Amino acid sequence: MLRIFRHYIPKFLLVLGTSEALMLFGAVYFGVTVRLLDFNPVNHLVVGELWTKALFFTVTAMAMMTATGLYQRGLRDEPRGILLRLGVAFGGTLVLVLIALQFEPSLSIGRAAFVIAFTSSLLGIVIFRILLHHYLGNTFFRRRVVVLGTGRAASEIEHLRRKSDWQESELIGFISLEGEKTVVPAEKCIQLDVPLIEFANRHRIDEIVVGADEELGKVPVREVLECKMNGIDIIDVMSFFEQRTGTIRLDALRPHDIIFADGFIQAVLKGYVHRGFDITVAAVGLLLTAPIMLFAALAILVDSAGRGGVLYRQVRAGRKGKPFTILKFRSMRPDAESNGKAQWASANDMRVTRVGAFMRKTRIDELPQLINVLKGEMSFVGPRPERPEFIEELAEQIPYYHLREWVNPGITGWAQICFPYGASAEDARQKLQYDLYYIKNYSLFLDIMILIQTAQVVLWRKGGR
Repeated sequence: MLRIFRHYIPKFLLVLGTSEALMLFGAVYFGVTVRLLDFNPVNHLVVGELWTKALFFTVTAMAMMTATGLYQRGLRDEPRGILLRLGVAFGGTLVLVLIALQFEPSLSIGRAAFVIAFTSSLLGIVIFRILLHHYLGNTFFRRRVVVLGTGRAASEIEHLRRKSDWQESELIGFISLEGEKTVVPAEKCIQLDVPLIEFANRHRIDEIVVGADEELGKVPVREVLECKMNGIDIIDVMSFFEQRTGTIRLDALRPHDIIFADGFIQAVLKGYVHRGFDITVAAVGLLLTAPIMLFAALAILVDSAGRGGVLYRQVRAGRKGKPFTILKFRSMRPDAESNGKAQWASANDMRVTRVGAFMRKTRIDELPQLINVLKGEMSFVGPRPERPEFIEELAEQIPYYHLREWVNPGITGWAQICFPYGASAEDARQKLQYDLYYIKNYSLFLDIMILIQTAQVVLWRKGGR
């Protein structure tokens, strides 16, 4: 697991992305070489600026592949689903390239050369992905992991059943500690009869996760330190979940973890950078989506025969709990909450109009929130803004819930792209774990990655209700 700008990225995805970027870049040189019947690509490396055109094609295609979820952590699609995503990604790349060439013809490499480059890169990536799926997968990058502890904290790791959660790890077992109550299934427990370092060397252990329930007194500190000095990584349960699942697990989080952890701060410089990013993206977003918003407004008026208005205004809690009025296109009937009581949206909610159902799935109903971003009430990326009535209720049930109020709420966010629509206290608890990861590891790089990956939520209609 590599950490880039504070964000954890699986090595498998990094190698996959780098390999495919090289394929895309090389495909442009291949296309030009074949087109000119000159099989000495060095000539084109030296003469002209072909590298800028290759870079443009590579960046465009990589952005579209990221937007369609092809570099998503824990992607579980079968080959057919991967092929569909690749088709959408390369279709979008083709459209973007053609649009760009209208404004900057100098990026052109010629029609025939582009067809060769486009086709060869697509076929190359398809074949590469198929070979990875069948022969290599993530096993080449897996690290052998053993957990110190068999109690409640360690059992949280045992509950990770999804294949995607173990993409880069192979769990060897749980080592029993003296005096600790065992919760983990007996068949997965290991009773050491040799020193820890000897066991680690014998089983080629790469990482030891300290998962003891009590303080470190029960952990064989000297033996763990010996393992660390011999090059074996030692991490705690919270760090394990943070790296593997992109969450801060509430069950493993303690107050001193927040106080002493690397993160959970919003420096002044970050604040200015974040604000500049918000203003830029919101302004461009309003300009590009103005026609869509116009059609949405007309559709709402026609669908509801002019009753109820176009925009829906609702009080939400902003940074540090400060209330503000959020703007959305109205997607429910005017009498959706006629009793005056706040309600969670449910699956197939009967209060949602026909036009509203489409807008919620495509997130068009949230476009007016770009105005909230320009006003500084929201950010483009951040935890989802909740209603004050729900916050009071959730804060009583979920520990550390108020931590999410220390940053601006966002139109999209880490929780929104990683977890389905939340409509219960338990869903709110799960989403908070993603929000805490974002708050702890905030960076402009993470904002940009979330922004690009939001496209797949719209394309695959995930989460809206």
